[in-house]
Amino acid sequence: MTARRALEVTILCPHFTPDVAPTGEVMTRIAAELVQRGHRLHVVTSLPWYEHHAVEPGWEGQLVRTERAGWGRVSRIHPFPTDKRNIPARAVAFGGFTGFATAVALGGPRPDVVLAMSPPLTLGLAGWVVSRVHRVPLVFNIQDVFPDVAVELGLLTGRRVIAAARHLERISYRRSDVVTVLSDDLAENVKAKITQGLHGRAAARQAAKVHVIPNFVDTGWITPGPKENRYRALNGLEGKRVVMYAGNVGLSQSLELLLDAAAAMVDEPGVVFVINGGGAARPELERRAQGMSNVRFIDMQPKERLPEVLAAADVHVVPLKKGLAWSSVPSKLYSILAAGRPIVASVDPGTEVARTVERAGAGLAVPPGDPESFTKAIRRLLDAPDEAAAMGSSGRRFVESWASPAAVAGAYEQLLFTLRAGMPSRGD
Repeated sequence: MTARRALEVTILCPHFTPDVAPTGEVMTRIAAELVQRGHRLHVVTSLPWYEHHAVEPGWEGQLVRTERAGWGRVSRIHPFPTDKRNIPARAVAFGGFTGFATAVALGGPRPDVVLAMSPPLTLGLAGWVVSRVHRVPLVFNIQDVFPDVAVELGLLTGRRVIAAARHLERISYRRSDVVTVLSDDLAENVKAKITQGLHGRAAARQAAKVHVIPNFVDTGWITPGPKENRYRALNGLEGKRVVMYAGNVGLSQSLELLLDAAAAMVDEPGVVFVINGGGAARPELERRAQGMSNVRFIDMQPKERLPEVLAAADVHVVPLKKGLAWSSVPSKLYSILAAGRPIVASVDPGTEVARTVERAGAGLAVPPGDPESFTKAIRRLLDAPDEAAAMGSSGRRFVESWASPAAVAGAYEQLLFTLRAGMPSRGD
């Protein structure tokens, strides 16, 4: 524990354990590391709802639940879940959740600093209100850059609506003391927005707010394991050559590419394409995959089985729709590297995902939305197991030097202490 005075931190985030969302895993581990360093936390989050897009059984019946612990408290608020494709309803849900989160955070202990996470973007405003009332700094953590993702997916349309969302984004950044992002790509994206219309010192001051703190990977927990494991046995995959997508089956992933590859390789002996997870896009994918004997859909597995799931694949795929890799860095990328398995990434060239795969020598990056290149890359790795194994090992060596959970939490701790000690406050 640091010799400096412990901090009281208010955290506003959309998910937290036992919810299984990737962003929830990130914030849960950061929180745990901060607690180990002696800090006290008030976590304001949602009731668990990510896996089935509905409040989990056993958590219903209350608008707000509060759990107390020796290190502080967790306040859980109803997320008002809606269909992701229904943007007006989702906006109302985000508004309701954000309003309650703001009130609950204001009713908690007075913090030394506020840490808010996006998406949803509205939590930036909630964090700003709480920080302003208590006259303390605000750190805004960006996991995915919104509204870019929604615009690229065609979920957010209309010139005025998009302009309003971008205005909210810019205001949220400018009212934060620090904005943290996961990569240099995202940093350039945010800097361009936060400095829009500004010049000279004002622009430089706003740009200086943007810090890169990558998400972590726990290389002690996720390690290269045997392919023939219990996950394969339970799902009838013994002896198969497994091409796997493991993660959220959502609107950002171009998983139709996986079905295209499966169709092209239907006569390849022993090759099975596995989609492990759930999400808004799964029903349509299952409809399209009817009659495809080499495609399997497997439900999301318990968190503790993640190392086993990752180890079961011969090849992992990371497919993002065109344009999205500029505003999103999937955390699954680093978990796959830690598992020592080769990757085929279908992403925009020059983005963090493509550069990481190439620098690590961990697989092949192909252009997004290109079924022929995607299928060719998969076939190459399946047909050259020695090359694929070497790529997996190279990826593991690369990620072993990556940020650990303790290192990432340490970076946040140092940032929080610096802010509390008197870093210049908000810009205009």
